[in-house]
Amino acid sequence: MKKIIITNNPLVQKKITTYEVIYQKVSYIEVLKLVRDRIHLGHSLLTHPLAGSVKPGETPFRTVILSAEKGELDLKALSLIEESIETCKKFDFNKNRNEDILSDLRLIDYSLIFG
Repeated sequence: MKKIIITNNPLVQKKITTYEVIYQKVSYIEVLKLVRDRIHLGHSLLTHPLAGSVKPGETPFRTVILSAEKGELDLKALSLIEESIETCKKFDFNKNRNEDILSDLRLIDYSLIFG
């Protein structure tokens, strides 16, 4: 199955070469909005938009995998992404982190999706 990976994690962009990676230097919530836009176009969610035990606000990085193929609008996926966006709005993302912490957070995001 062909996949599209949407991420703001430069580690994912660097390491994943077997699938289409859409890397944007945007916020966590903006990644979810990019995913929502793709769902509106008929792509299906293949990973949960809030995967893992790292809460939104604890990390600036998010990676989500979608199907490359388009189908009919998946209302369940649309509802899930909209709920995820609303959940993110409840968190404070304005935390200053040093490069060591950011490096760890990039690796955690990568590991959640790619093991």
